[in-house]
Amino acid sequence: MSTATNALTTTAVATTAAAPAAGTTTAGTARSPFTVAVTADAARPDGSSIHGDLGLKRLSEHGISWSVLPSYTDPVPLADLAGVQAVLSLGHIAFDSRTVDQAPDLRLIARFGAGYETIDLDACTRAGIVVTNTPDAIRRPLAVAGLTLLLALSHKLLAKDRLTRTSDWAQREHYRGAPLVGQTVGIVGFGSVGAELARLLAPLGVKVVGNNRSGRHAEAAGLGVELLGLNELLERSDYVVLCAALTPATEKLIGAAALARMKPSAYLINIGRGKLVDTDALRDALREARIAGAGLDVFEPEPLLPDDELLTLDNVVLSPHSLCWTEDFTRDVAASAIGSILAVAAGERPANVLNPEVFATEAFAAKRS
Repeated sequence: MSTATNALTTTAVATTAAAPAAGTTTAGTARSPFTVAVTADAARPDGSSIHGDLGLKRLSEHGISWSVLPSYTDPVPLADLAGVQAVLSLGHIAFDSRTVDQAPDLRLIARFGAGYETIDLDACTRAGIVVTNTPDAIRRPLAVAGLTLLLALSHKLLAKDRLTRTSDWAQREHYRGAPLVGQTVGIVGFGSVGAELARLLAPLGVKVVGNNRSGRHAEAAGLGVELLGLNELLERSDYVVLCAALTPATEKLIGAAALARMKPSAYLINIGRGKLVDTDALRDALREARIAGAGLDVFEPEPLLPDDELLTLDNVVLSPHSLCWTEDFTRDVAASAIGSILAVAAGERPANVLNPEVFATEAFAAKRS
């Protein structure tokens, strides 16, 4: 894991990056009163959360006060950000230009997780606000989530679970598992999570291919991963795993045309964002058996409506956007996010900054003074 050495103060101070292997930071006690607001979408007033222990005690130990915002409101009311230097954002609350431009005290948005599509990075940079996320901490849990869905689909686990619960064992002959050895797994959005998934898949005897915007990845060759164009990946893959970030360019990346390129025997797995897929087109493809099935941890909308057809299909494995929520996920993501807060509070540069150009702005300098 990396070590951040660029101090924000005139005296260089080394700071251990708050990544999962380290789990700590050398950031000292805040030099002046520093207040943190925790978003209420996934936290309760006492600081407990749906994820588990967020490590907020570390903030108190460093003389930093924190509180959970009074309500789950999106975007956050401007009055709730008065006097707040940092926000620990646990979900997908929007921080748009209107919000950040009128939050004069805000210096940091620490995103709990990897996705940041609801945060206007350009607006944050103009406002002198650092934005961080936790990509190293999320990498292994998310890759394991993708592998879990792949294995569940290949073994038709959902159907077999149903047969067992209904004592309908006579039907099991119709649900033989699909092969893995020699099959091709295509990873769309081949980055750190995709590389981790490729490592997990290596012992299973599958061929892994990938796709990303640049057509390059430092680890691809060493992992035996061939990087392809999206169309070729879809045509060749027996399992397509979506790990891509959500951007205007990737919204509904997998629509009717993309699904038509997949093999009728292929499975689609989405562990990225629900909006990567045109859900109407996916329902049609599943209903008409134009693909074999799907494994979905993310949706559009979330939660699914009670009458959504996806809930009735036997060839779909579903998880409520939480498949990667494990004890190590919470421990490592919290350590990384809290580490970013401690670093900024101590005048140091945190790890995993999404808008590094912010450090050269007058707005950022003004907030330090």
